[in-house]
Amino acid sequence: MSNLHVLIAGGGIGGLCLARHLKKAGISFTIYEREDKVSKSGYRLHMNMDGGESLRTALPQNLYDLYVQTSRKKPRRELAVLIDEQLNEIGIRPHIGEPNDLEFPHTAVNRQTLCQILLSGVEDHVRFNSTVTGFKQDKKGVSLFLEDGSVARGDILVAADGINSAIRRQLMPHVEPVDTKARAIYSKSPLTKEIRKQLPDILFDGFTSAIDENGTYMAIGPYEPRRPVSEAARELAPNADIEPVDDYVMITLNVSHQLRVSDQDIRKGEPKDHHQLMLTLTEGWHPILRGLVERIDPQTVSVLPIRTIEPIEPWETSRVTLIGDAIHAMPPSFGAGSNLALRDARILAEQLITVYKEQKNIYVALAQYEQNMRLHNYPIFEMSANEKTARRFNKVSQ
Repeated sequence: MSNLHVLIAGGGIGGLCLARHLKKAGISFTIYEREDKVSKSGYRLHMNMDGGESLRTALPQNLYDLYVQTSRKKPRRELAVLIDEQLNEIGIRPHIGEPNDLEFPHTAVNRQTLCQILLSGVEDHVRFNSTVTGFKQDKKGVSLFLEDGSVARGDILVAADGINSAIRRQLMPHVEPVDTKARAIYSKSPLTKEIRKQLPDILFDGFTSAIDENGTYMAIGPYEPRRPVSEAARELAPNADIEPVDDYVMITLNVSHQLRVSDQDIRKGEPKDHHQLMLTLTEGWHPILRGLVERIDPQTVSVLPIRTIEPIEPWETSRVTLIGDAIHAMPPSFGAGSNLALRDARILAEQLITVYKEQKNIYVALAQYEQNMRLHNYPIFEMSANEKTARRFNKVSQ
């Protein structure tokens, strides 16, 4: 199909990465994004080979180099580390997924920065302020309906519109997000040079989590890039719109029974109220950990429900397919969600390229992508969703 056109619902990490793969292959596409810009906010994202390899093959060299340079510095230990609330190491485990390579192993990026890197060079293909409401497909293609009444036409529609996907809701009305009843309080704590000197090395290992006897669970993720974001962007992509980012520590409290208030009350609360809740839950913690919480900028605090899209039986392949959270939203236990969305984009793009260049049947190509996605991603979902597996660490001697 020399005139193949792909409609992409959603301009998040998965949708943008798919667009980069398609642009590289010369395949026509349009992204429909409901917001007025990409990733207005966001926190630190763990990256492994699933994500890194997709970015390496999708991006031109200068933008891939920018991704590498704006990723976090190589840690002392390439491990996930569990400590108690007094900074005592309890155990370690390897990261989930393969590392990129020895010099650039598991790493982390700032979500907004990654989205801006992916957007650079495909801006003309993105329709912002475009809310997708539904679709209609036939033997010749797909019509995509937008909230403003307009209709877009393409050969394939890809749902990259997240856990609340309007596309999935129509395609698979029986599939609903599952509320795990857990809630996550996300925030950022500043990381100045002075603060950095006060923090122990264990907080800068691959990824550090702390847990107390009450079950309050804190994820601690420093974002300390290899080079300042602005400096790297000026050199490697001077025409790209990359916003400056100060170093920070992502602090996430995963809580469930500790939150003795309803979701409605939580959503009514102000960020300062959520910050106060974090202070209450970490009362009595080691002064260093307590200091991280005390220094949090309340305007960065948000409370989100942990919801999932559980594995489902194979569905009938059509001209509409799905990637990322739209089809396999996962608990944040292993930091796998973004990596799998990026992998989905690469595997799907490989199949679409065979349709475009080798005249492969669309339905066969999409069926092979969907089978590959299920076989690779669903076992990771099962591990992430199993609380005992997610919390199990390999004990080691000091």
